[in-house]
Amino acid sequence: MQFRVITYNIHKGIGGVDRLYRPERIINTLERYQGDIVVMQEVDNDVPRSRHHRQVDEIGDSLGLRHRAYQQNIKLKRGHYGNAILSRFPLTHIENIDLTIPLKKRRRALAARCQLKDKQWHSMLIITCHLGLAGFERLIQLQKLHDSPVVKRVHHDTPVIIAGDYNDVWGTLGKQAMLPHGFLPVGQKINTFPAIMPVRQLDHIYYRGKLECVHSYAGHSDLVRQASDHLPLIADFELPEA
Repeated sequence: MQFRVITYNIHKGIGGVDRLYRPERIINTLERYQGDIVVMQEVDNDVPRSRHHRQVDEIGDSLGLRHRAYQQNIKLKRGHYGNAILSRFPLTHIENIDLTIPLKKRRRALAARCQLKDKQWHSMLIITCHLGLAGFERLIQLQKLHDSPVVKRVHHDTPVIIAGDYNDVWGTLGKQAMLPHGFLPVGQKINTFPAIMPVRQLDHIYYRGKLECVHSYAGHSDLVRQASDHLPLIADFELPEA
């Protein structure tokens, strides 16, 4: 069975260059790449700058992805923003994992069990996160993630995907904090930021368990470079037959 995962920091639907709120650009970008599971960061809910839209539903309805989870992280004067999961497959056991470091901005990871179905059912853990801006903060947050009951109780053969905006400015988090826990990257040095002329890979998809990545790349087009300040990272996976 093959399926596609996309991680995308949508920047609240605000263009990275023109700073205009154009959610249709995000929707058109995601329609272009046809993800079966889409994880997003910086997703607004009831915020004036994004016309009080509940973006997880605006985008999910447009894409026909009816299984959804949204996580409020940053509370504003009106509304809030956070992480979201959209899926073609049912989502169960939706949980929040606190990654907040004292005196730093509130950060949490959003986790869910994804129930994939072909000839049989497959259960996969999908997690999305948006890590902090300081190097030490990101390392502590990933350790908190690995130590969480959500991750620790998963059998080593069970497919697990941890995707999101790692803010991995120096490209060191994989070696330091993911590979030691058995997680592999979907590709080597796929730059995603800034979208207009990407020079760094801030966005990552890591995986482990009985799962194989067959292809990965960042989305590129004039539309995609305008839609957000990040490019979407896309990965095609294959689940082996039992």
